[in-house]
Amino acid sequence: MTDKVVITAALAGSWTFRSSNPNVPHTAKEFVEEAIRCRQAGAAIVHIHARKPDTGEPTTEEKYLRPIVEGIREKTDLLINLSTGINLKFDPEERGRPIRIFDPDIASLNPGTMNFCLYDFKKEEFSMDEAYLNPFSLTMDFAKIMQQKKIKPELECFDIGHVTNTFWLLRKGLLDQPAHYSFVFGVIGGIDFNLDNLNCFRHAIPPGSTWQAIGVGPACFPTAMAVAIAGGHIRVGLEDNIYIDFARREKAKGSWDQVEKAVKIAQMANREPATPAEAREILHLPKRST
Repeated sequence: MTDKVVITAALAGSWTFRSSNPNVPHTAKEFVEEAIRCRQAGAAIVHIHARKPDTGEPTTEEKYLRPIVEGIREKTDLLINLSTGINLKFDPEERGRPIRIFDPDIASLNPGTMNFCLYDFKKEEFSMDEAYLNPFSLTMDFAKIMQQKKIKPELECFDIGHVTNTFWLLRKGLLDQPAHYSFVFGVIGGIDFNLDNLNCFRHAIPPGSTWQAIGVGPACFPTAMAVAIAGGHIRVGLEDNIYIDFARREKAKGSWDQVEKAVKIAQMANREPATPAEAREILHLPKRST
């Protein structure tokens, strides 16, 4: 087990809005300021979904994403992680735009189709009931771009079958080893968090692979605790969880607030947060000139 934990801060996502937490960034300035605070708190990576400043809608338009990426790179040494998931309603061109236009250090790559739902517990009904489409053809197209541009795929697995799907990408030579996995717990339509499920994921991936885990909503910090002990890496942030204390329904002051808590969790497991330079080495990322 490495004694350094790579902490990723997911700053906004596509489904967290200011109506849920007023600290979700919209403008490039807000994203950059939030990234700086996350770096100071102990994050090594920021995962970015751009928003339209006036409406808060998710977008992959270059005019919105470029000032965020360039601003963070100018002001910090953070590693940049962009998304190819973006939004369930975006077409393949929109989803692939971040990796075609930019050269992030890391980008999410989704190896499996799934139900992706939101539930209104007050009304006891689904408030969103969608399918998240990731056929092999699309995943392979994105994997080819990432391989050509030396972008590290972060293999987002919402269920154990998604891990199995990555073996076909490896067979096709579309993933450079060691691969990097992200186990996502708590999405309705995917797998729930418990220790058995975490261990199932851990033992399913190829030997030598690196991995992190994401707990959505109330699963956020229990997942972080288990991951810190098990030797994986941690992701927190307003994309995944609007609270700093779910039991008390206390909302996070920002993703940086959750990073600070993740650092404390890691330290209780006798681990320290990795710097961006250390994270680059741990995750086997190529060095970049800028």
